[in-house]
Amino acid sequence: MSRSRRKTPVFGHTTCRSERQDKKIWHQRWRTRERNNLASTPNDAWDEHLPLLENQVSNVWAMGKDGHFYCPTARQVLMAEQIATRQGRNPQERSSLKKRLMRKWMGK
Repeated sequence: MSRSRRKTPVFGHTTCRSERQDKKIWHQRWRTRERNNLASTPNDAWDEHLPLLENQVSNVWAMGKDGHFYCPTARQVLMAEQIATRQGRNPQERSSLKKRLMRKWMGK
């Protein structure tokens, strides 16, 4: 897996690394409400029971990631060069910083 690379360069608008905690909370709320609805539904009316929708339990816009954006490889190279020129002190450090940034962004 060390050589696997991202096929489509799509990234999330975020400052967090993952939405794992948000999804965990959402699923807990959904399961709790669904369990309560099923418990309060009479046995003969289970055919009419409709499951809860995602929007009824949480708001996806309040989660850590705010959507996705497409960042083509050419733009990534340009951004890596700009960051390396700003932070690197000598040519060797700039090239290694650029290489490190590209591996970080293109890795899975």
